[in-house]
Amino acid sequence: MLRPRRRGIAAVNAEVRDGIVPAATDVVQTATAGDLRTKPARNYRIVALIIACALFMEQMDATVLATALPTMARDFGVPAPSMSIALTSYLLALAIFIPVSGRMADRFGSRLIFRLAIALFVIGSMLCGQATNLPFMVAARFIQGLGGAMMIPIGRLVLLRSVDKRDMVSAMSWLIIPALIGPIVGPPLGGFIVTYLDWRWIFYLNLPIGVLGLVLVSIFIEEVRADRPPAADAAGFLLSGISLGCLLFGFEMASRPGEGRLAVPLILIGMLFGALYIRHAGRRADPVLDLSLMRISSFRLSVIAGSLTRITQGAQPFLLPLMLQLGFGMTAAESGSITIATAMGSLAMKGLAPRVLRRFGFRQSLIVCGIAAAAGYAVCGLFRPDWPVAAIFAVLVVCGFFMSFQFTAYNTIAYDEIPKERMSSATSFYSTFQQLMLSFGICIGATALHVAMLAGNRGAPIPRDFTVAFLIVTGISALATIWNMRFARDAGSAMSGHAVEQPGRG
Repeated sequence: MLRPRRRGIAAVNAEVRDGIVPAATDVVQTATAGDLRTKPARNYRIVALIIACALFMEQMDATVLATALPTMARDFGVPAPSMSIALTSYLLALAIFIPVSGRMADRFGSRLIFRLAIALFVIGSMLCGQATNLPFMVAARFIQGLGGAMMIPIGRLVLLRSVDKRDMVSAMSWLIIPALIGPIVGPPLGGFIVTYLDWRWIFYLNLPIGVLGLVLVSIFIEEVRADRPPAADAAGFLLSGISLGCLLFGFEMASRPGEGRLAVPLILIGMLFGALYIRHAGRRADPVLDLSLMRISSFRLSVIAGSLTRITQGAQPFLLPLMLQLGFGMTAAESGSITIATAMGSLAMKGLAPRVLRRFGFRQSLIVCGIAAAAGYAVCGLFRPDWPVAAIFAVLVVCGFFMSFQFTAYNTIAYDEIPKERMSSATSFYSTFQQLMLSFGICIGATALHVAMLAGNRGAPIPRDFTVAFLIVTGISALATIWNMRFARDAGSAMSGHAVEQPGRG
């Protein structure tokens, strides 16, 4: 049950009377992860929006930076390809610290760790803006990545612990928007900053957002920690860090010309240490990445189907700008003004997702929307220079709508059957696979494009090569339908409000 702080009743009543704290019906006390919580419905939107803004800062920063790398390389006096280490140092921090973020929240409190994550990201951003050479930038990006690694799962964990099940779909529809909008808004914003300002403003823009986030988190988000935090798992931390780091680096390098030879051994090393970790996890009751969570039906299906779907989400921001710029001859600004359509579709979804899920339920909605999203992105592969811009824009709006709906549903249904005491482990596990599959999507998209170019003996891609790449990544994502059909008809009904008709009624 809820555990009030040890204060006298008179003191509490005085605070209520003086407006220092809300009335009893509005109060959410500091609690443990195993406690039953009641949260006023009017507050969940504020919590979701605060977390969404923090995640948007993290998501956008990564994509904006890619646009500025050539300019930064010139200022640092190094070849442009050498700047890739600034990206991979961030990935290294993600790989190492995402798995342990849930444990830190259990031990020290989710609000404290979320504030620490924002603070580290802001400090890393400030240092990045002050960087005068590449080693300085690499170290600053690692600090940024440390904060980003904790923001991803802890933000979701804070939301899960702050929102009632009946409001979860609506809250998650807010939370998914940064992941979809950030990679789309990032490139044109980066181009604008590099062209008209200084690349250092890419990082300085995070400072006021981060400081505001710290203030809002302190005001609106309650502290929750576990009754009995799990013991440290140093061996699991080491094995998972090496495995995930090598896999992420390998997938990332596979998407870059000339670095494929390094990608293969890194991926193999990652798979080897992954196998060692699986062996290790089977011998521990509380491993750093709890594989036993995959025995929970709704969580397992969401991880598998969501991972397949995220291949397209990872590949699309990589393939589409290349198609528009290299295949159609558009400028970066022109392609950016078109790809913003996907973000518009994502925003349109936010208000409709709860109604759709209430009417049709998770299973039927995921089946239909999964097929529609895959078909929409397959159509993207059929774009040609003579297509009207309005038609391309409309297709991308539809794609953004259905893709955003899918991730809102997956990110919600995954936690339907997760006990409160395992919520932090589940968010760390889910976030790890999410990041891994996004990188894997870039790898598959880049590999498919490269193979299509080799088959045609071409040194530069043409629109037909992009068609092949889009069809391959969307074909893989369409396989998620197999697992979507395995959800129970009443899966997540407490979250969606969907009423399933029972046989024999009516």
